[in-house]
Amino acid sequence: MLSRIASAVVPSLGHLTVTSDHATAPAAGSIIVANHTSLADPGIVLAALRRLGVEPVVMATAGLWRIPVLGRLLRHGGHVPVHRNSRRAADALDAAAVALGEGRRLLIYGEGRLPSRLDAAEAPPEGFRSGLARLAHASGAPVVPLGQAGARRVTSGRRAKQISGLLTAPARRPRLHVHIGSPLHLPPEVETATATARAAVTAAWRTAAHHLGEPAALTGR
Repeated sequence: MLSRIASAVVPSLGHLTVTSDHATAPAAGSIIVANHTSLADPGIVLAALRRLGVEPVVMATAGLWRIPVLGRLLRHGGHVPVHRNSRRAADALDAAAVALGEGRRLLIYGEGRLPSRLDAAEAPPEGFRSGLARLAHASGAPVVPLGQAGARRVTSGRRAKQISGLLTAPARRPRLHVHIGSPLHLPPEVETATATARAAVTAAWRTAAHHLGEPAALTGR
């Protein structure tokens, strides 16, 4: 349901394009790891993946399950709540492993948080948390790096600016791009695996940002 809603809404917010390094969609039982830059990017990523016939299970902060309508959709879709900084945090990895074992694709944000900056510019992904590496090692699932760019043109900054961005996006029609990299298997050591995943997502993000002519990609920083 979330993927279908995203596919209906995102085209009204901007012009979305999608590219891929791989000839086929991410395989069943894959972990798709994306960069997180804006409140708008989950919808953009879901809309992009649905174009490839992929409707993933999403790992997201548990607070979203308390939002009446959204929480109902998340529960109905079997998505995975992450109870950060609590004893229940590990439960998310167990639930994610079950979903992967059932052949579901899983969407996870390696950074686990939004950047604190307020500008609308693109920047490389920040540091990744270790959960992705531990989940990949425990499940043996391939990891598919995904880079998205342009979501901050829809909404970023303080609350008033975010609301204004959403309201004006249909008139502005910002360009949005998602690039999907080739699948990889992470090495067993957590620190190395985390760095490998971040590098792969950064490369995918750079490709996406380059499609939009973003300075951060063009200068190679």
